[in-house]
Amino acid sequence: MKKTVLLSFDIEEFDLPREHGVEISLEESMDVSVYGTTKLLNLLQKHHVKASFFVTGVFAKNAPDILHRMISEGHEIACHGVDHFEPKTTDVKESKQIIEAISGVRTFGYRQPRMFPVSDKEIKEAGFLYNSSLNPAFIPGRYMHLDVPRTPFMKEGVLQIPASVTPIIRFPLFWLSNHVLPVRLYHWMIRRTLKHDGYFTTYMHPWEFYPLTEHPEWKTQLIIKKNSGDALLKRLDSMIQMLKKENASFLTYTEFTRQQIERLAHS
Repeated sequence: MKKTVLLSFDIEEFDLPREHGVEISLEESMDVSVYGTTKLLNLLQKHHVKASFFVTGVFAKNAPDILHRMISEGHEIACHGVDHFEPKTTDVKESKQIIEAISGVRTFGYRQPRMFPVSDKEIKEAGFLYNSSLNPAFIPGRYMHLDVPRTPFMKEGVLQIPASVTPIIRFPLFWLSNHVLPVRLYHWMIRRTLKHDGYFTTYMHPWEFYPLTEHPEWKTQLIIKKNSGDALLKRLDSMIQMLKKENASFLTYTEFTRQQIERLAHS
């Protein structure tokens, strides 16, 4: 079976402290995210792999040079709302307008901030091909979506690309798992899911690759600070090397979407 990997990163202004009642300036939040994004781009360049970057309008307006670097190095630019901390119903259309105006390229995918619910009708009307706003994991709360498929499916003319979870028990393989699980266990779960589904996708954030432990004033949760900064970068490096040994192909979400739509059309 052909193995496909979809790496994605939610490129947003660092607003995590605000969730804990700690104010942080836009300048400082951008510095954190630009730092992490630069680290990510350098690592992907080292391995010659492509990824999809879901970018907020706020980030794009404040760091257009980062978007242009992503494009020049062959990565995909997709949309991630406008203001990450305060998503609005107008974000789907507005974020597309902002990102396309700044980047100069057409966007085909959308991911709602924090993977909150979003209207697929609006996504279709805005001209997107896919929606990646679903984590079908067995986690009470935001990610508890046991009534939906755990692999790609069509809904209202839009391809849904859920984040990867393990077969049967639906254990999440998203960003936080890379922080807290033993590396060998995490890699085993990825390989098992890759073999079962034929593809693996995950998402991370640039601020995870910043040394969060150096800023106790942000009140970041211990589970998130664990293995953050360069420690997490090493984990991502190790994961990419492992996936290459599995002879997996790294595709952007749009490339994967076009393959899936063509497959569904002939099924």
